[in-house]
Amino acid sequence: MIPPRATFPEGFVFGAATAAYQIEGSRFGGAGPSHWDTFAATPGNVVRAEDGATACDHYHRWAEDLDLIRDAGFDAYRFSTSWARVMPDGVKINPQGIDFYDRLVDGMVARGLRPFLTLYHWDLPAALADLGGWRNRDTCARFADYAEAVMARLGDRVKTTATINEPWCVAWLSHFIGAHAPGLRDIRAAARAMHHILVAHGMAVERLRGLGHRNLGIVLNFDHATPASDSAADRQAAAVQDAIFNRWFIEAIAHRRYPAEALAGLEPHLPANWQDDMALIGQKLDWLGVNYYTRHIHAAAPGTPWPATREVTGPLPKTQMGWEIYPEGLEGFLTRLARDHTGDLPLYVTENGMALAGGTDDPDRIEFIAAHFAACQRAMAAGAPLRGFFYWSLLDNYEWAEGYDKRFGLVHVDFDTLARRPKASYQAIKRALARN
Repeated sequence: MIPPRATFPEGFVFGAATAAYQIEGSRFGGAGPSHWDTFAATPGNVVRAEDGATACDHYHRWAEDLDLIRDAGFDAYRFSTSWARVMPDGVKINPQGIDFYDRLVDGMVARGLRPFLTLYHWDLPAALADLGGWRNRDTCARFADYAEAVMARLGDRVKTTATINEPWCVAWLSHFIGAHAPGLRDIRAAARAMHHILVAHGMAVERLRGLGHRNLGIVLNFDHATPASDSAADRQAAAVQDAIFNRWFIEAIAHRRYPAEALAGLEPHLPANWQDDMALIGQKLDWLGVNYYTRHIHAAAPGTPWPATREVTGPLPKTQMGWEIYPEGLEGFLTRLARDHTGDLPLYVTENGMALAGGTDDPDRIEFIAAHFAACQRAMAAGAPLRGFFYWSLLDNYEWAEGYDKRFGLVHVDFDTLARRPKASYQAIKRALARN
């Protein structure tokens, strides 16, 4: 059974999360092309070459979707604005686009939902990608302009604002591994993106603070790094991946430094005078978002270029994504962050969930949620300043390079008719969050 609301501290925020490109439909409302549209249009990048052109048609069905969030008993909705919708060319505002988000936020407030805004969840305007995207420092300044424009319209009603969602995915997964847009496999591109995405965060925070906005944060993703054996080589492999995935971004923000294990491979490829940006990157936050799904097991890969590691399949039960179910990792990161990096800074679990094939009968998802709620409670008992939990995701949606196969939603979406059907997990959360 999912632990009920009454077993959490008073005021703990429960919410559901989505992202613009995954649900809205990029062909609606005057949106320009993003680099995800062009990535998906390139053969071999996405399962069945599927894209987000229609997605869940949240652009037209947003009221129905907000009703689902309210009726489940959630307190808040974590959503993102699409840069390519608000500024189709990356610079000039599209009135249709910003008006859509104005209506959407009004709809949340009218339903008693607290809006938790994310400014960038990966939909870089293709016009800026043409200029180098996150390899180009100018993109950082354009992002600050975009942040200012969105907050000028929405900032009076949003509860919190995150600059970037999952910089590791924006930079490493997309420029080194090549699995997400823009699909590069280039260490120089990756190093520059790893740095510039943090510069963009810093520029946006500086701009928004200067305009009087508060409750500013960033959403980082964390992945428990386990060595494949107790050998020194495998322990080092796990340490290198931990530095790239888990330490690079939080250490830059909290301590104005990059971890040595990651600099060993990336420093030769970083922009000149990168150290001069660390004060901008390391500005004070008001909160930190923690996205957590799984762990990975790492072994040494001698004779291969840096980082000279390889992944090993783990023994634990897995989700539809092939990710191990390891709730202990969530507890570990929440306590580790508070102990080593953030102190009493408020933390929110901004994403946690599982992909599961099938229809509306999803007992495994209920068990997954219960285990991760319990992990949150253990972390709070150990002193972690956790203030809320957002399930990923409200709806089955466009799961990036996985297309529409992988279903994370509490609500089943028929991608032919776009009909929504709440799953058993939705009903279980509704019971857990009931206030009576």
